[in-house]
Amino acid sequence: MSAFFIMGLTAAVLKNFGLFFLDIQSHFRVPTSTTSWVTSTTIAMFHLGAPVASMLTLQFSQRVVIIVGGLLAASGMLLASLDLSLPWLYLTMGVLEGLGISFSWIPANSMVSHYFVRWRPIAYAIASSGECVFAVLFSPFFQWLIETYTWQGTLLIIGGLQLNLCVCGALMRPLETVQNPPQETKDGLEGDAAVPTPKRKVIFQCSMMREPKFFLYILFAIFAAAGFFIPTLFLVPFASSLGMDKYWPASILSTLALADLVGRLICGWIANMRLMRNLQLLTMVVTLLGVVLLLLPISHNYWAILVFASLYGFLYGCVVAIHVTSIVDIVTLQGFDNALGLFMLFRTIGGFIGPPAAGWLVDQTNDYSSAFYLSGLCFISSAVFVILVDRLTQGRKAMEAINQEDWEGEKIK
Repeated sequence: MSAFFIMGLTAAVLKNFGLFFLDIQSHFRVPTSTTSWVTSTTIAMFHLGAPVASMLTLQFSQRVVIIVGGLLAASGMLLASLDLSLPWLYLTMGVLEGLGISFSWIPANSMVSHYFVRWRPIAYAIASSGECVFAVLFSPFFQWLIETYTWQGTLLIIGGLQLNLCVCGALMRPLETVQNPPQETKDGLEGDAAVPTPKRKVIFQCSMMREPKFFLYILFAIFAAAGFFIPTLFLVPFASSLGMDKYWPASILSTLALADLVGRLICGWIANMRLMRNLQLLTMVVTLLGVVLLLLPISHNYWAILVFASLYGFLYGCVVAIHVTSIVDIVTLQGFDNALGLFMLFRTIGGFIGPPAAGWLVDQTNDYSSAFYLSGLCFISSAVFVILVDRLTQGRKAMEAINQEDWEGEKIK
């Protein structure tokens, strides 16, 4: 439940930054590409802070890091509401908010992954669905706040809401250092929790980058991140450019979030059934996601945009449900915390470049469609790297199986 609320108070807030886009742009009278740097800075700090969050989690606990993250996120939004200048927004909404999101989001994912083994995909899907549920509620709520209290007042209120991240952190009960037998597990986990390791000082392990399959997965992360944050940032301006009233674009974001929720739960359930390998499933949904984004600009009315936004939201949810848990398939649970930090760190490249590049294309073409074309191409390109990772992973497993058979044969002899 704590992880559910953390996802909502971090990722769902970031997902609705597009509602502030036009107001900030008109307030400071700057081009689209300049305004998009606010979101890009938040995304970059979210990812750059991931290795630090991972190290602090390993040295202290998820509880401590989440509370610190809540204080940083709330401070960022409260200070941003002062509206001193556009660079001030880069520092507050960008740097402080981004670090706060990172310090809350990373430990929450770590806790879910360590608590569950057999049910990890569906457990992560349920926890991450908090992002979707809150995004549905936040879209009309934030739009109403902006119209009632202006965008500056809305940032102040959001900062107050994000103080609840500290409460969520306090609810994170650390795992015991001794594994209980399944029948004695206090909270009915039935032996599903991973065997926890004693608290220790850890130097961040960059050496796992030498592993080809993890390196290729990092390349997937970079390309996917370049496309991840473009649609939600430009959907509202795209819909507004077609002459829609303010609440219609906000309702599109709410529908997108609902479809995202359905996608996460269904994909998590499919992954848990082991009908196909996680990496196979990831390849399929990422490719379809790219195709949908390439087709989205053909929409020229509310209902057409709603259909494509729903498809995008569903497939986006499918990707989110398995792209983090797939790291365990590549590096095992022992290396998960370090791998997640590196994964998020290198995603910074794509997340930092994607929105400004899309904004530059929009400025050059005077057409929001170019942003969606760029996003779709990034996703399709990223799917190629997942295919390569899957092949390497299967090749390694095949080699291990052959070696095991040889060893057993020698033992029999």
